[in-house]
Amino acid sequence: MFNSKSTSDSSKGNSGAGMPNHINSDTIIEGSIKAKGNLRIDGKLIGTLECQGRVVIGATGSVEGDIRCENAEIEGTIKADITVSDLLSLKATAKVQGDILTKKLAIEPGASFSGSCSMGGVIKDISSSNAGQRQEQRQEKTA
Repeated sequence: MFNSKSTSDSSKGNSGAGMPNHINSDTIIEGSIKAKGNLRIDGKLIGTLECQGRVVIGATGSVEGDIRCENAEIEGTIKADITVSDLLSLKATAKVQGDILTKKLAIEPGASFSGSCSMGGVIKDISSSNAGQRQEQRQEKTA
C-alpha cells in the first residue's frame, strides 16, 4: 500500500522530465538562458538563448540577442541572429530582424524577415564548445 503510493509519486516526477520550460507572457528576462530541453517563450528575453532542444517563440514572445538551438518555431518578434542546426520555421505572425544560419527553413505567407540567410551547410553541434576551434584548426591546416 505505501510502496504503491511512492511508486506513483516517482512516476509522476519522471513523466515531468520531458516537459518543456515555459516563460510566460508577463515575464521579462535580461541575461542568457541555457537549456538542455525544449523551451517556449511567450514573454521577453533580452540576451542570448542556447538550447539543445526545440525553441518556440509564441505570438506574444520576443527575443533581442542571439539564438542557438536544434529546431525553432517562431511566431513572435525576433531581433537576433539565429543559428538552428536542423529546422527553422517562421509562422505567419513572425517578425524576424537578423541573420539566419540553418540547415532547413520553412516560411509561411505573412511572415516578415529582414537580414541574410545561409542554408544547407554543415552547422556545428550546439553541445560542443570546441567545435569552432576545431574548424579553425582544420582551415589553417588545409590552407
